[in-house]
Amino acid sequence: MALRRPALLLLVLPLLGCRLLAVELTSSNTKPVVQEFQSVELSCIIKSTVTPDPRIEWKKIRDGETSYVFFDNKMQGDFATRAEILSRTSLVIKNTTRMDTATYRCEVAAPSDTKTIDEINIQLTVQVKPMTPRCSVPKAVPVGKTASLHCHENEGFPKSTYSWYRNSEPLSPDTKSNAKFQNSSYTLNPTTGTLVFHAVHKGDTGRYSCIATNDAGFAKCEEQEMEVYDINIGGIIGGVLVVLAVLVLITLGICCAYRRGYFANSKENGESYKTPAKPDGVNYIRTDDEGDFRHKSSFVI
Repeated sequence: MALRRPALLLLVLPLLGCRLLAVELTSSNTKPVVQEFQSVELSCIIKSTVTPDPRIEWKKIRDGETSYVFFDNKMQGDFATRAEILSRTSLVIKNTTRMDTATYRCEVAAPSDTKTIDEINIQLTVQVKPMTPRCSVPKAVPVGKTASLHCHENEGFPKSTYSWYRNSEPLSPDTKSNAKFQNSSYTLNPTTGTLVFHAVHKGDTGRYSCIATNDAGFAKCEEQEMEVYDINIGGIIGGVLVVLAVLVLITLGICCAYRRGYFANSKENGESYKTPAKPDGVNYIRTDDEGDFRHKSSFVI
């Protein structure tokens, strides 16, 4: 038994030595989340290495494209003015933007180690507050008709969800669960921001506004008035009767005009227009001085 222990140690020590000589990385947070325009640290920690000065590189992978962030001991691209290396290997990005959302790879090369290269991926998410949503509310809708209200914005990340308010009071997405809205016939979609009244009634009149919300914040559009009005059936019938009466009067007037001959074409009497004949004893003479015709009468005795 005593002879077996040294043999086992001889087998284990080389394995332990290989592990101690292998560069190994770790991170305190592999999925950091930060709001736009704030700073964030991408943690990359060398857990073990025997190389005194390992080579550090950071790469950014976004939409299938890979670019350098830190290479040859200096920052690359736009990171040169807003990023730095912290604690030898970690990366700090200042004034983050939505375009910084990506996978960042920390790579360490340690030539003196048995395993000379190790890497770790950090998934960075930059949250963006919603912009003021665009709201569309009909100004006037007749009782019993359908009314569609729309609310949308496309700047926030992650995508916004939407809630509607009437006279500053929130509308419940589920009308059945709230006794206050059981008599209402509307459908609210928090994902698309669409609010549809299937048959509006007078109680739906009010000031409507919408709020877009995500993990980074919220934004609200201005209130817009929607009026629900009754259809005046008597007025419509009266208007139709007036129009019919006017059409009847116009028709009678045209008939009377035809009977009296106002629209009859003047008939020609069959005689064509002729130049008046020259009377007897009248001679037309043109003089050079007058430049026109003169007539001269002569009397026959």
